[in-house]
Amino acid sequence: MTAQAAQGTLYLVPTPLDFGCGSETPIAEVLPQETLRVASRVGHWITENAKSTRAFLKRVDPSHPLVLPIQQLTITELPREVHKKGDHAGEFDAKPMLKAALAGHDMALVSEAGMPAVADPGSSVVRAAHDLGLRVVPLVGPVSLLLALAASGLNGQNFAFVGYLPQDAAARTQRLRELEALALKTGQTQLFIETPYRNPALWDALLRGLQNNTRLARASGLTLASMDVRCHSVQAWRKQPAGVSAQPTVFAIGK
Repeated sequence: MTAQAAQGTLYLVPTPLDFGCGSETPIAEVLPQETLRVASRVGHWITENAKSTRAFLKRVDPSHPLVLPIQQLTITELPREVHKKGDHAGEFDAKPMLKAALAGHDMALVSEAGMPAVADPGSSVVRAAHDLGLRVVPLVGPVSLLLALAASGLNGQNFAFVGYLPQDAAARTQRLRELEALALKTGQTQLFIETPYRNPALWDALLRGLQNNTRLARASGLTLASMDVRCHSVQAWRKQPAGVSAQPTVFAIGK
């Protein structure tokens, strides 16, 4: 057996999008059987939040019994500074976290909701796996950004995810105008998110700062029974009394 064959695989395991929501979607409705099967047999996990990962695995276990009791699984959290500063540009060396894979054990990378390393920490782990010659396998599951984009009716051929906008009101308004100008000039859809409790302030800034004819989409509760996805011109939104809920939401602007 070669050294390469003896190495483990890094699986990117998506999780349901109901983290932080008031209700849960049955896991079999949002994750394929193969994703659940792989998750059930992995004993080494890298995560942004160990508590949410244990909760996820408890949901997997009834239909796909875990290889070990949850208490015996190795669940390692990414460092706190990765959460604060991000790890998408080589700031953090994650190679030491992959020792188990080098020793022949399969490992899994997971986030609190959706696909790890997409709008969430974890890209440093994937980068490290490639540098170490490990096999990287993304599994099928919900990705909120793509679900929101597809359901928005905005340009899905040219789009960008720009992360979080500034918290300062003046800086946020300036950034919104920059993104709107780019969207209107190039047709590129601009997607962004916010910490849920700040959604109302962001929504107010969007309605106040964007041009009348700019199209504005919001998608919350994705994959849940309470899912709400709507896209209208800013002018049309201003005529509606409803605000935005304090739950995970993807916002998008375009033409």
